[in-house]
Order: sequence, then C-alpha cells, then structure tokens
Amino acid sequence: MINPGRPRNQSRSTRSMPFSGLEYADPKKKGNLIGKILLAAALTALCIIMLKQSPSFNTTNFSKHEEGVTHVLVTGGAGYIGSHAALRLLKDKYRVTIVDNLSRGNLGAVKVLQELFPEPGRLQFIYADLGDAKAVNKIFSENAFDAVIHFAAVAYVGESTLDPLKYYHNITSNTLVVLESMAAKGVKTLIYSSTCATYGEPEKMPITEETPQAPINPYGKAKKMAEDIILDFSKNSEMGVMILRYFNVIGSDPEGRLGEAPRPELRDHGRISGACFDAARGIITGLKVKGTDYSTADGTCVRDYIDVNDLVDAHVKALERAKPSKVGIYNVGTGKGRSVKEFVEACKKATAADIKVDFEPRRPGDYAEVYSDPTKIRRELNWTAKHTDLQESLEIAWRWQKAHRDGYGST
Repeated sequence: MINPGRPRNQSRSTRSMPFSGLEYADPKKKGNLIGKILLAAALTALCIIMLKQSPSFNTTNFSKHEEGVTHVLVTGGAGYIGSHAALRLLKDKYRVTIVDNLSRGNLGAVKVLQELFPEPGRLQFIYADLGDAKAVNKIFSENAFDAVIHFAAVAYVGESTLDPLKYYHNITSNTLVVLESMAAKGVKTLIYSSTCATYGEPEKMPITEETPQAPINPYGKAKKMAEDIILDFSKNSEMGVMILRYFNVIGSDPEGRLGEAPRPELRDHGRISGACFDAARGIITGLKVKGTDYSTADGTCVRDYIDVNDLVDAHVKALERAKPSKVGIYNVGTGKGRSVKEFVEACKKATAADIKVDFEPRRPGDYAEVYSDPTKIRRELNWTAKHTDLQESLEIAWRWQKAHRDGYGST
C-alpha cells in the first residue's frame, strides 16, 4: 500500500501501467556494445508497440465523466483488500482506477484484474505515492473521478508501535492529501477504510458506533485522526462520506483469482491467518501466539473475523447509499468474537496440518477482546455478513496459498 516495505517517501512520477507478457533481457549476458544497444532499441520499440496495443493505453475514457458509468478511484487497490474490492467493482460494471506505490500491494494482483477485464475504459493502474501532493493533484486533474474508496495505508498494530511516525504520515497525512485533491476537483463521494482499532479497548462488548473511541496504538490513533479530519471537513461540504470501521479480515476470492500475499519481511507483524498458513507450509517453524493471560475465556485475545468478500460487499453498499452532505459511520463485523486458540484450531482443520504453537508474552498495543455490533449497518445499508464459517473462509484462503507459494511471483 503506501510507503514501501523498504520505507520510501520521496516523490515519484506517476504513470499509467498496462501489462503484457514482456520478456526482459538478462543483464548478465555478455555481448558487445553494439549488440546491447540494438537489443535495447528492439526492446524499447517492442514495449511501445505493446503499450499502444494495450486496452489500458487509451485513457480518454478515464478523463471524462460518462453518463451511466461511475468512475471509482481505489487507493491501495493492489493490496489484499483493495484488489478484492476492485474485482467486485469491475464485476459490477464500475470504471476503476487503482493508485498504489506497491510498497505493500502486488503488481501481480493488478495484472490478474486487467486480464479479467481487458476492455478499454474499464481499469487503469497508476503507480504513485499518496504522500506526493503534486503527483496526487496531477492524478485528480487528469481523471474524472465520481468517487474515492480510500484503502491505502500501512496497517499492522505491532509495526505501528515500533515506527509510529510512518503511520501518522502514511495514514493521517496522506488522507489529508487525498481529501484536499477531492475537494479541489469536486469529487463528491468518499468511502473511508477505517478500523475497530480506533475504539481501543472498550469497557463493554459488543462495540457499537457510539462506543467511545480511545485508541491505544499509533495505528488506531492515526486512523482516528484521519476520521476527525474527514468529519471536520464534511461539516461544511457537500461531499457524501461513509466511514467503515472494520474488524479482522480473513479469506480470499472463492474462485481463486486473488489472495493475500504480504511482504516476507513483515511476517512478524502480519495477520494471524498469514502466520497460520506460513506455519502450515513450513515457511516458519511454528505459530507464535502472543499473550495467554488476557481476561478472556481461554486467556488469548478475542477478535471478530470478517471475510474479505463480506467486507467488499459492505463497501459497495456504502458506495451505493452515499448521499451528498451526509455522513455514515458503520462497524463491519460478524458480531461474534473468536479467540486466538479457536482460530488456530480452525486453521489446523482447514490446512490439515499439525501446526506447532509457541506461546509468548503479549505484543505491545494489543487488547484483550474486540467484537462488533453490526445492527446499524444491517438496518441502514441492508448489509449482513454471509461468510461466517471461520473454517470455510480459511479453507478458501488456503487453496490460494497452496497454489501461490510465492504469492503473485516476481511481476
């Protein structure tokens, strides 16, 4: 998503990137200088020809509003949740522009989407960092967006405690840049990807939208700051705003086209599902469960696990129901909490692997128990979680993991 796995905030030029099966010359191959020059020239010519033949090369459709077509900017659309959202939007006939700097996302996911939807005017990808205000302004100037779904963010609680400035810059500051560009260009709808981490550790369960927000880690604090900026701006704006605070995301595309492929160097900070799958595949020696002395039934943390397909459905419903000058805030969860030990047992069954479990001290910034009350989103958006069988969601995600041991590969 935004900020590279190897942190990088410097400005980068933006460019739309169509994808084709190009073969790249091996730089280690020996040859004379003239041969290398000729090869480079030939490859350049080939690239130009293929670019011009690519459906994504003609961006005219993206620069003009078209009656009956909703053009959605999906920030972080190369990431786990963002790519699944882009897939659903494209299936529902939306026009989609993905902006991502690929620090957490995968170009391979975008390539899958383009292969599925190659028609002109359906999908374009722009490589850019949302921390670069000039680049973001250029993107908004050159594209006619009707709505923005803002997923792009670094999103690991543990990492946020180790590098809080990255999180405040990447989440809070970058959201401000996007909001300013939306306001300048008159984009009227914002769906903001927020988190239950803004609630911290509430005194009462389940969590409703009225539960006081008291985040206890930089990730949650940065998200709440971004929410506050959006809410303050909305008071004197005609923009329609939907803020979705979601819980722990699992699962993947049932047809096996997309999945979760986090950076290897971030495994220690990643989702428990990723750690379970890594242990099942032998990539790591075992699963580390951090904290067994919480005030819960079995001593491990309790979380509300929401399937990514249900989460995407909530975003689409929010997009459909957004109204000018109105703000909607919704929890997106199942309404049921599962302990880490329960999750591990479900993962063992889903993978049919004997996963070794090591119990360790608590991780800084974690909280004991968090699960949602989804009454409001069910009542106002007619949304409810459908994929609530934990083991089934893990089995679907596991199929993708087994078929993509190296994630999306080196694309």
